[in-house]
Amino acid sequence: MKRTLLATAAALAFLPGASFACDITVGLVLELTGEAGAYGQAGAKSVEMAFRDLNDAGGVAGCTLKTDTRDSQTQANVAVDAATQLVQVAKVPAIIGGIISPMSIPILTSVTGPAKVLQVSPASSSPTLTALGREGKTNGVFFRTITSDALQGAAAAKFAIDNGFKKITIIHQNNDFGVNLVKEFTDPYKALGGEIVSVTPYNAKQSDYSAEVTAAMAGGADALYLISDPVDGATIARQWVSQGGVQKFLLNDGMNSDDFINAVGKEYLGNAFGTSSGTVTTPSTEYFNANYKAFSGIDPAAPAADRSYDAGALVGLAIAIAGGPDAAKLPDALRKAVDPAGEVIHAGKDEFVKALGLIKDGKAIRYEGVIGPVAFDQYGDIAGPFRLWQIVDGKVTTVGELSTADVEAIKAQVK
Repeated sequence: MKRTLLATAAALAFLPGASFACDITVGLVLELTGEAGAYGQAGAKSVEMAFRDLNDAGGVAGCTLKTDTRDSQTQANVAVDAATQLVQVAKVPAIIGGIISPMSIPILTSVTGPAKVLQVSPASSSPTLTALGREGKTNGVFFRTITSDALQGAAAAKFAIDNGFKKITIIHQNNDFGVNLVKEFTDPYKALGGEIVSVTPYNAKQSDYSAEVTAAMAGGADALYLISDPVDGATIARQWVSQGGVQKFLLNDGMNSDDFINAVGKEYLGNAFGTSSGTVTTPSTEYFNANYKAFSGIDPAAPAADRSYDAGALVGLAIAIAGGPDAAKLPDALRKAVDPAGEVIHAGKDEFVKALGLIKDGKAIRYEGVIGPVAFDQYGDIAGPFRLWQIVDGKVTTVGELSTADVEAIKAQVK
């Protein structure tokens, strides 16, 4: 009788909507406040939605997935402290975060790398993260669901030239992200015939950027490439316009933001263009776009929202593949979640029911997520297309796409 009851309980653990006797908690270190707060809030809701879908599908390894979410406040020391607490005290098997590179890099080098705990960033695009992997400093635990700025810089260069921005001045965040994106933009832009008039770095969280704007305006550029976040970016753009700067802008991915547009004024942004890591549309994309706002109250086009769902889904599926929250097994299990030979799985409860059944039977799966099919290289990087967008009547509107092959062809022109 006892054996029968145990077997029944084990079977029930895999039924959708079942109650579980155990919890598996994943740590989230996200920028919920500060300059990148809008990204982190969207990211947190996306991970929660992915975990809800997995739990509704029967849970992973017989347990309920939960999040322990910490706010980095967009400050590196706070991010490291939060990650340290999660790894050393809460003993989480994985961390999702940070959203932006200046948070993810110190978390990786100070916490997850040395501890050999899986870290997945939804939106950290700095090439430094690839370099750390190449130098053997990540212990193979870092992955990201966004393309590197080594590719975004080339896409931005082509988009600038195509829109007639032949002489450009740059104002950029004086951090790893900003410095690297300028570097990756410069050579392709020059190779395509562009001229960089000046490059002006700035330090974050200033109330006034008039000195930087004045310096950048010298030289008669026909556009401003503003590499920033929505908060500082809005201050800089307002001062640029008020000082008579040309109202033609090239923007980085994080500036795809209603907060930025509303703070600057749509009447000044009619010639504002930008690039973002793109998606290949799958049924997962359609599911997410149709259901995310009802779950979160946030627009599914919000920066980091789509790829944060995939980060959560992949971590959850990796725990299922590993048979539980064994940190040592998770990096390899994460790669198995996108096995090219596996059966294709998409987002949502019904698809996760199928995925968890296949995993239980020892069969391979290939998760094709909201951002499309992905494969991780040896450094945890992905390749993918780039979305080209323009602010049209106050709304970010997709106007084109550059494929991975297009971007590689641009980079090949750089001597």
